[in-house]
Amino acid sequence: MKKAFLTLVTFAAAGIFSLATAQIKTPQPSPAAKITQTVGLTDITVEYSRPSVKGRTIFGGLVPYGEMWRTGANKNTMVTFSAPVKIAGKDLKAGSYSIFTVPGQTEWEIVFYTDTENWGVPEKWDAAKEAVRFKAKSEKMDFNIESFMVDLGDLTNDGLTMSIGWEKTWVSFPIKLTTDDVVSASIKKAMAGPASDDYYAAGRYYFESGKDLKQAYDWIHKSNELDGKETKFWKLRQEALVLAALGKYKEAIAVAETSKSMAVAAGNKDYERMNTESIAEWKKKM
Repeated sequence: MKKAFLTLVTFAAAGIFSLATAQIKTPQPSPAAKITQTVGLTDITVEYSRPSVKGRTIFGGLVPYGEMWRTGANKNTMVTFSAPVKIAGKDLKAGSYSIFTVPGQTEWEIVFYTDTENWGVPEKWDAAKEAVRFKAKSEKMDFNIESFMVDLGDLTNDGLTMSIGWEKTWVSFPIKLTTDDVVSASIKKAMAGPASDDYYAAGRYYFESGKDLKQAYDWIHKSNELDGKETKFWKLRQEALVLAALGKYKEAIAVAETSKSMAVAAGNKDYERMNTESIAEWKKKM
């Protein structure tokens, strides 16, 4: 019994020691890094780990030539784009991608992969998940890059250069942005004037805030005019409410009748009921 008790005490002490040592923090051999860069109108974030050379031969040694590499250490190196981009002539949607590479002596194959939840190279590679695969020139540097790095440089409104560097190797490739398309579309929209929904939102705000009712009507009516045959029954309902608030009950009833008919056609009982009640109320006030 005494022996059994001593054994239990020994295991308990070992468990306590284990818990205590588990709380000791030590530096990671490949510390995590995160860089975020705004380029034009696009936010680009790169998350990766940074192993060091430590006197080893990296490419052609620790990282064999001609084999798929995780491009860093630990979890996959990942890049996130807040807007669509173009790499090697191929369009990539906004979102996150893992970066895998096949290092070579004079050029690398680089793959942007849509699955970002791998620890290292996927056990089963899925070519359907390759967003883009392309080749980039590998350059030999005359100095040593001790810690693996990813760089975002050569920034312009329309693009940048992403670079990978480690040991004496430097690999770069361009990324094109959609800045000009976005800005041009924005300018075209602004020069054309406010859209239908802009007029509606402004008019409804004025009405509900008790501001200038005439201005509220002008904006909501303009919204319905711009929509034309595509106007919505809830927008017409709002126009009728403003007309009634202005004391123009005859016009309000006419607009409400149209809103009601459209609501009936759409199967919307709520707007059918609200318009029916308003029409009856406004007729009494005429």
